[in-house]
Amino acid sequence: MAIVINLDVMMAIRKKSLTELAGEVDITLANLSILKNNKAKAVRFSTLEAICKALNCQPGDIIQYVEDDENSTES
Repeated sequence: MAIVINLDVMMAIRKKSLTELAGEVDITLANLSILKNNKAKAVRFSTLEAICKALNCQPGDIIQYVEDDENSTES
């Protein structure tokens, strides 16, 4: 996957739990966990905005582009 979500890193830096962040962002714990574990296929800008506001960070602090390995067999 070329897009990596570093939400767990920012949460650790800001010392916020998944439950605490879910409450502040008004997103279910399950959906936030999917996002945190790089299982999400999409994220709404309004959700990203709320996460950035709660963690006092920029979208680039959470979302990172990593080039795929051309020799990778993962689909």
